[in-house]
Amino acid sequence: MTQSGTPPIVTPTLTHFDANGQAHMVDVGDKRETRRVAVAQGRITMQPATFAMIRSGTAKKGDVLGIARIAAIQASKRASELIPLCHPIALTRVAVEFALDEATSAVACTVTAETVGRTGVEMEALTAVSVALLTVYDMCKAVDRGMRMDGIQLVEKLGGKSGHWVAGT
Repeated sequence: MTQSGTPPIVTPTLTHFDANGQAHMVDVGDKRETRRVAVAQGRITMQPATFAMIRSGTAKKGDVLGIARIAAIQASKRASELIPLCHPIALTRVAVEFALDEATSAVACTVTAETVGRTGVEMEALTAVSVALLTVYDMCKAVDRGMRMDGIQLVEKLGGKSGHWVAGT
């Protein structure tokens, strides 16, 4: 508390910049290895006919959600190749779930990524969700170019110095 009784203002720092403002990869060498989990989600909304095609499995390119699941897993393993300052990490588990919402003609994707390491797996989970939704778009764009992806976000994170975090808390 300050002398006036108000809490001190804490200025957050961006860890990917050094003292001179230059971009750098964060040094995680001194961090303790812990189990780390990240859960991300997003959704893609489409025309009802496109949704029905995905649900019934009658898309010309094949099993849309099956292919999107594999794409998500592949993407999670390549996050460090796509995001310049993201550390390459050994994933111990990647789970991809889809939920179909007929009322809104939307497919929701949730990815859980896990590792035992010195840095978190948020980027891997977020990349996986993004690529899963992009794959749905790619597989269905011939019949519905107006599909819309939204709500891509981290919803939960466990492990590391900051502990357990849940969106909205």
